[in-house]
Amino acid sequence: MNEEQQPHGRADQPALPSGAGSRPGRRGADWMFGGVYGTVLASALLAALHQKGEQFTPYYDASWVFVTAATAGLAHGYSHHMASHRGESAGHRWRMLVLALWNEWPLIVAALPTVLLLVAAGLFDWDAYAVNAVGLGVNTALLFTWGALVALRVGYRLGSALAIGMADATIGLAIIVANAVIK
Repeated sequence: MNEEQQPHGRADQPALPSGAGSRPGRRGADWMFGGVYGTVLASALLAALHQKGEQFTPYYDASWVFVTAATAGLAHGYSHHMASHRGESAGHRWRMLVLALWNEWPLIVAALPTVLLLVAAGLFDWDAYAVNAVGLGVNTALLFTWGALVALRVGYRLGSALAIGMADATIGLAIIVANAVIK
């Protein structure tokens, strides 16, 4: 048997992917998933929270972006934990839950540029339209960067990594188009 064919754990449990071990979390560059997910979440919230003609409330919007990212991280970590729930001791399960929740930090961190932009908009009384446009543009650039870095990290060549980055950036562009069409 090669390494991927080797059974992991007990015979009555399904084999875990190579490198996953017994702990929940990330293999290789999988932790970067949270960066893409958090950036997309922040972009969608930025686009949705402010409506044309309404008063711009950047601090309120910043708090909702942060709370939603934190809640999504908690829900995602908890669901990973429950999906890999095994018959270990209660203490071990609690440690694995804490680890699964901790592994969601990239999702929350990825939302921080949007949160900081909104806080700065409140401090400096920036225009809502400009903040929205800059935020969506920056997040689209971040999506490109996340995609390209992940691809390079897992072994893609530069040309392919840039194409993958563009595919990720397309998600940001779709949010920009949806924002323009819906509003």
